Amino acid sequence: MHLEKLKNYRPSEKEPFMNERQREYFRAKLLAWKDEILRESKVTLQTLQEENVNLPDLADRASSETDRAIELRARDRQRKLISKIDAALQRIEDNTYGYCEETGEPISLKRLEARPIATLSVEAQERHEKREKIYRDE
Repeated sequence: MHLEKLKNYRPSEKEPFMNERQREYFRAKLLAWKDEILRESKVTLQTLQEENVNLPDLADRASSETDRAIELRARDRQRKLISKIDAALQRIEDNTYGYCEETGEPISLKRLEARPIATLSVEAQERHEKREKIYRDE
């Protein structure tokens, strides 16, 4: 895959922002992340299907059902994450990836490296979170 070719590559501030190599790097990173999530989901579903739910002890059954509910919630979060990854891949295709949705300015490479699905620059994200906190506190 393209990941092998990009194995030792790290985007740099010294090269043009979101050039073809950077887009390919983030595409590979996003696809690898998505594949990992899908693999984990498959294993979780197999485990849940194989698990014996008819436990005779009431406490064991309740514990098992709680574990199951927690796992299903985690899978739901992963499903939402996959849709964010897909949206980021689409932004790569239409050349809007890496640019803040609010300001249009480039999102720092450090931020994209840490959170490849980011849609806001650090500054815009902080403003967004402050507004969210103000409305939540009212």
